[in-house]
Amino acid sequence: MNQAIEDSKNLLQCLWNMDEVSVAKGIEKAHQEISILKYNDENALSCTIQLAFYYAREYYQIIRELPSGKGYTDICFIPRPRYKDKSAIIIELKWDKNVETAMNQIYKNNYPDALKDYTDNLLLCGINYNKADKKHECKIERFKLK
Repeated sequence: MNQAIEDSKNLLQCLWNMDEVSVAKGIEKAHQEISILKYNDENALSCTIQLAFYYAREYYQIIRELPSGKGYTDICFIPRPRYKDKSAIIIELKWDKNVETAMNQIYKNNYPDALKDYTDNLLLCGINYNKADKKHECKIERFKLK
């Protein structure tokens, strides 16, 4: 259990540092350790992400399917009041697509609108799982108002 918490701490730090490769590897590790019989849809991926980022609950309120813009964000991390210095985070999940599709959906559907109070400190993260090679990929960007 201690190792899982350390892994979760490290994964959160990698996300803050925008280390896409390490985030993808950390999620893959969590996926391998979680006993999900059917890892074949975005819901299973969402559960894996939430368990992988368990430690983030220290800093964030984590919300699934937050209404925003023209749809629902898959996962939002909203900083707790005493951690307002932390970036808010929007995570969009894809299954057998690619991270560019996830990032495009974030912008096309105006998901950052749901976190207007954080647009000067907002990370956007797209995560895709490729079923054929059983690999995760990640793209992280700092949101900039246009």
